[in-house]
Amino acid sequence: MSADDSLPDDVETLKQLVRAGNAELAQARAAVSNSETLIAHLRLTIEKMRREIFGPRSERKARLLDQLELALEELEAAAAEDDVAAETAAATTTDKTSVRGFTRRKPSRKPFPAHLPRERVIVPGPTACACCGSTRLAKLGEDVTETLEVVPRQWKVVQHVREKFTCRACEGISQAPAPFHVLSRGFAGPSLLAMIVFEKYGQHQPLNRQSERYAREGVDLSLSTLADQVGGCAALLRPLYDLIRAHVFAGGRVHGDDTPVPVLAKVKTRTGRLWTYVRDDRPFGGRDPPAAVFFYSRDRSGDHPECHLKGYAGILQADAYAGFNRLYAADRRPGPIMEAACWSHSRRKFFVLADVAAKARGTLPVVAPLAFEAVKRIDAIFDIEREINGLRIAERLAVRRTRITPLVGDLESWMRTERAKLSRHSEVAKAFDYMLKRWGAFTRFLDDGRICLTNNAAERELRRVALGRRSWLFAGSDRGGERAAVMYTLIATARLNDIDPQAWLADVLARINDHKITDLAALLPWRWAAENERRNLAA
Repeated sequence: MSADDSLPDDVETLKQLVRAGNAELAQARAAVSNSETLIAHLRLTIEKMRREIFGPRSERKARLLDQLELALEELEAAAAEDDVAAETAAATTTDKTSVRGFTRRKPSRKPFPAHLPRERVIVPGPTACACCGSTRLAKLGEDVTETLEVVPRQWKVVQHVREKFTCRACEGISQAPAPFHVLSRGFAGPSLLAMIVFEKYGQHQPLNRQSERYAREGVDLSLSTLADQVGGCAALLRPLYDLIRAHVFAGGRVHGDDTPVPVLAKVKTRTGRLWTYVRDDRPFGGRDPPAAVFFYSRDRSGDHPECHLKGYAGILQADAYAGFNRLYAADRRPGPIMEAACWSHSRRKFFVLADVAAKARGTLPVVAPLAFEAVKRIDAIFDIEREINGLRIAERLAVRRTRITPLVGDLESWMRTERAKLSRHSEVAKAFDYMLKRWGAFTRFLDDGRICLTNNAAERELRRVALGRRSWLFAGSDRGGERAAVMYTLIATARLNDIDPQAWLADVLARINDHKITDLAALLPWRWAAENERRNLAA
């Protein structure tokens, strides 16, 4: 008997068989999607655990994590889509016993935070027993299913009512003084101002996009109005910027770096610079709070870092930018700045020539064996350095002298030997020369426990600017660049101290005009956080 002879002749039965086949196919597709998602999730978990144990060994590892997260995101979405399709297909099948429902295994969800308000929606219960029909029902308990929901942003107008009183004796009129405004003749409250400023500089949302979003919410705030508020806030908060700048340059060691910023001009955009200097003593167990200060300049002239560091004499961790060279002069006043080179910059030059992934993609002609060996040797130094991160100065120095100094010595001997065999036009030779010509700056960390191996602290702060550049494209003017430097300083310092920048700015804007000018330091992020903690404990 052929297969066709076994099929029924009834059209409805045939339709039912087709629907059952489609349902089974959808179930199988959902199961495959679930398996792929589980594999991607496990791979990502393994890579994260390796990263936590062994540290970020290379840029390739960081890119791999990003790729795994993107792949997992797409697979999760595809699995959810296939789940819905499987449920729909199973629902259209009348024969429920022939098609088994597929349920994707999902990780257990954490309970929703306790501080969120709860809204109880009571589902009406039965009025009669489903078994015997009796109406004599007594409540036994309840099952609660929680669903997370969001309430659209709510706007409100606060009316400050000042009643007038007249004196029946002298007919004089008495009235309370006008209420406090953050800005003179301002209409916006401190929370709104903090949101506008943080959205622009912390979330990289230009004012025109904010204005359009507010208009969709029924509040008409023009671009010029928002810009006026931003300018007023920058002027009002400038004293805090000055205090943070003084705190940064009071440290014995700072990280320095810069990044280009396109600036709108009459004919075409020109390239300005944003400079940052970061004080972070946590790697060597320092107790002073971390902070970052930003500066804006129209170009990258070496005069700018000289102006920024005019009164500073300490350690500067930076790349090999020639504009810093005059700062290292022995006859500089108030004293020479000690140069500490960044090993990440030097390693990156080797890594580009040893990137196996780039070779596989065809963007790198050949992998340089010497560069690959250099990356391995430098990574061995990084591995030890991660172990001592956060230890006190003396402890760091002791480990470096016993474990890292031999590795650095071997690296230098090997580099000088191999460099002598290479042409000066070789890319690997240029990477060798970058380190060997500045060997004293690269090895200074072996004699000073305060010095870090890299300049990553400054690069991390500038990375946010680089990400935002894709959104706002260019600064509107030099004044706009200076305002951005002020606001980036405040927001970056708050983040370095694990403080919500928007909440801090809202409270500071509400208090700064009434605050004693001699005690503005109490509003700095780390002082503000300590005060809030004491207040919460007292409550």
